[in-house]
Amino acid sequence: MTDELSVYIDGQYYPKSQAKISVYDHGLLYGDGVFEGIREYNGVVFKLKEHIDRLYRSAHALTLKIPLTKEEMIQAVVDALRKNRMKDSYIRLVVTRGVGDLGLDPRKCPKPTVIIITDTISIRASNAKETGITTMFSWVRRNSVDATSHEIKSLNYLNSIMAKIEANACGVDEALCLESNGCIAEGVGENVFIVKNGELLTPPTSTGALAGITAEVVTKLAAELGIKLRVTNLTPFMIFTADEAFFTGTAMELVPIREVNKRTIGTGKPGPITKVLMAEFQKVIEDPSQGTKV
Repeated sequence: MTDELSVYIDGQYYPKSQAKISVYDHGLLYGDGVFEGIREYNGVVFKLKEHIDRLYRSAHALTLKIPLTKEEMIQAVVDALRKNRMKDSYIRLVVTRGVGDLGLDPRKCPKPTVIIITDTISIRASNAKETGITTMFSWVRRNSVDATSHEIKSLNYLNSIMAKIEANACGVDEALCLESNGCIAEGVGENVFIVKNGELLTPPTSTGALAGITAEVVTKLAAELGIKLRVTNLTPFMIFTADEAFFTGTAMELVPIREVNKRTIGTGKPGPITKVLMAEFQKVIEDPSQGTKV
């Protein structure tokens, strides 16, 4: 690895300490843009194509025209990793509306900004997979699907930031977010699953939850293992009385939930189905065929 990581911005590389965008960029001024968080394991970018597909779906929903083809974007990510000589990393791929004026009109932004950061990330305690994490329901409701829906992975994450602030203030590891009717949507940046009577349950994206790449992998693993999975609305009562519960996400991977609002989930330890899925997920991320080689 070089002494200082390089950051890709619009086809050029800049030292991390000098990587800058304009203060007139609408990504900064208005959260107008999309992003992906992607993992690289042992020189293989996990599910890179799936992440790129989701990035372009999000951009389409915002009528944001990305100035690279999907193939060019994949190559740009690989090239950025090679330049930084990274084999295990967290990749943040960002596309903003670009530089405009101080008005809202996106037509004033003629050229989107493309940023690729390759670095590392840590968002959970090192022993979280063994002990599970604590959570609480936030008073901050998920934005509805006809607003700034979390179905779009946009740069507007204030909804999640406010919920995370509350979790921090209350001394728990993570927050759970409800939608307007009181059903569980997701965590601040993770999908949520519960286990009840041997069945796996997870909320639909109609709650405003993001269609997660890791959640999709878990769904496929459940099918292969013969674990019944149902996509359905989850109430707070359902997670309080669940046998097991866990989060999934690119950065967090698969992490058990041991407590919600001071209610112990199951035995308070990672349950058998959670542990099986964690073990199988580890096999998937170690399989070179599941990603793009750098």
